Amino acid sequence: MQLPLSLGSVALMGCLLAWQGLKADHHTSADHPIKALLVTGGCCHNYPAQTQALKEGLTPYADIHWTVIHEGGNGTRGKIALYEQPDWAKQFDVVVHNECFADTRDEPYVQSITQAHQAGVPAVVIHCAMHTYRAAPFDDWRQFLGVTSRRHDHQDQYPVQVVAPNHPIMKGFPEDWTSPKDELYIIEKLWPTAQALSVSISQKDGKAHPVMWVNQFGKAKVFGTTYGHNDGTFRDPAFLLAVGRGMLWACDQLEAEE
Repeated sequence: MQLPLSLGSVALMGCLLAWQGLKADHHTSADHPIKALLVTGGCCHNYPAQTQALKEGLTPYADIHWTVIHEGGNGTRGKIALYEQPDWAKQFDVVVHNECFADTRDEPYVQSITQAHQAGVPAVVIHCAMHTYRAAPFDDWRQFLGVTSRRHDHQDQYPVQVVAPNHPIMKGFPEDWTSPKDELYIIEKLWPTAQALSVSISQKDGKAHPVMWVNQFGKAKVFGTTYGHNDGTFRDPAFLLAVGRGMLWACDQLEAEE
């Protein structure tokens, strides 16, 4: 005799089916694993939990071998020792930036990062990476990101509108996704080398601000998202879909499949 499903079981099955649908069409194999560097640390966020959620959440998208650098303390003036080394990025296929050092202003130090990317090392930039080095009077980091942002709106659940539905990263992304409770970053400038993929509307100024985008920085492809303040965002299937496909796109492992 088959027992009727409880409401809780039905809801769980619905979530699982939705998650499977989001995963269905991405690239899941490659000749070689992706060697990814995750740089994290600084103020304002639960970086250990976010790191673990990101590593687990991107597992369905690629065979990723992670190197995690969590340094710089809990303040806004931190530095990452690895960046001081010549050819620091040479061994990696992609660098994921999830750090938060707003008041670090050392120009040669910042340029040691941006020059490696400009030479061709792909990147994924998440949330407070956009406010990292925001106090610097020079634009190297902002040109690398593809956006300029120095402040954010309050936390809320923000509806997200896809504005580039034909971009390969957006394949399978929900048309009616609302973010988990998160901060909306105010984008002062979308650089000419960047293209917005999705936007959210500020409840304060009524303007549409890019929340996901791509950028061409020298020889490097960059995917970015300003969402990622709270841990729940890193567990959201749609967010992980965008970051996973964004990483594959940056590494030139996405278009070949489309």
